[in-house]
Amino acid sequence: MFKKVPGTKDILPDETGRWQTIEAIARNIFSLYNFHEIRTPIIEEASLFKRILGVTTEIVQKQMFFIHSQEDAYVLRPEGTVSIARSYLENNLDKTSGFIKLYYIGPMFRLERPQKGRLRQFHHIGCEVIGSQEAILDVEIISLAEQMFKSFAIADYKIKINSLGCPKDKQALSLSLKQSLQKDNQKLCADCQVRLENNIFRVLDCKNEACQEIVKALALKDRHLCPDCLNHFKEVQNGLGSLNIIFEVEPQLVRGLDYYNRTVFEFTHSNLGSQDAIGAGGRYNNLIKELGGPDIGGIGFAFGVERLLLASSICGEKPLNKLVYLITLGETAKNAGVKILNQLRSSGIPSDMDYLSRSLKAAMRAANDAGARYVLILGEDELKKNVVSLKDMSNSTQREISIQELTKELKC
Repeated sequence: MFKKVPGTKDILPDETGRWQTIEAIARNIFSLYNFHEIRTPIIEEASLFKRILGVTTEIVQKQMFFIHSQEDAYVLRPEGTVSIARSYLENNLDKTSGFIKLYYIGPMFRLERPQKGRLRQFHHIGCEVIGSQEAILDVEIISLAEQMFKSFAIADYKIKINSLGCPKDKQALSLSLKQSLQKDNQKLCADCQVRLENNIFRVLDCKNEACQEIVKALALKDRHLCPDCLNHFKEVQNGLGSLNIIFEVEPQLVRGLDYYNRTVFEFTHSNLGSQDAIGAGGRYNNLIKELGGPDIGGIGFAFGVERLLLASSICGEKPLNKLVYLITLGETAKNAGVKILNQLRSSGIPSDMDYLSRSLKAAMRAANDAGARYVLILGEDELKKNVVSLKDMSNSTQREISIQELTKELKC
């Protein structure tokens, strides 16, 4: 028997209702903020991510799925931002739209050890805004994200924010960290000893307890920020405060990708254990320029759908909760029932029937298992009177109604 690839998951019919509800809520909220959907390919050139994510990042070194042809190297996209930035420039959106708000929903791929809420094929709900460096936009993006969390019925989450500053600020912080951490090099975990040389910012969010204690002792604040970046970060904090959004300034918060600068943020939840981030985002003011485009700002975030579902108490609307289920008794009734189903479906009424010629009792159980709101019973006696028996499953009442009036009755 064949089995699914490790780190992937079959999303079965009894689960898809919650997925559809989460996605519908997200689409609605994005529309309130005037975002428009974009759908990029799941396969991209490997060189795109190597250049933009940074060759020393763990995603590039360990986690990308490579696809090699005779001449080219491709990857399954590990995240959405870079693909959207590529699409923005390739399709000349910088010339036709300039400032644009985009959102996406879809699968991403990373070759890492599967764990709770983290799979090799996982799904993101995310957004990107390209064309502005204003602090008010940072506030809007974080407020949008919080509105989604509330609508997803997620409680007890935390919002953590920080500022990495501009590229010069990041460089100064990097040098300062290397000097400060070098003396504790041997106390760091094996991964962080490598990160100390190749990707210093990853040391700050290492989950190893010894590394965390060393980082806490650094007492990081905002000393690395230049006046412009410090003012920008204060504007973000003041804006969030004016919207009564509760947040924590976390100086250790970094993003592990090279393109991030200035504002970064995370939404965390204690129910997820040590890997407690449900979603995160931040600014990437140099990304578009790095890809050969204009010098314009950008900001976005992504939520892991699998993690959202772990933290959410939302039940999800069952896809068939308004279903009309037809039970036919006899061949003549079965042929007539096909016409009734076509009539209902043409009028936008979800409907199905028993295709296994079961007994009435067994067919009623099947209708109940399907989550049907109404059951139609059509037999020889009903056909003679040109009626169907309509049973309301919510209150177990049953009555006869003419076939001509059936659609009108069910649409009310």
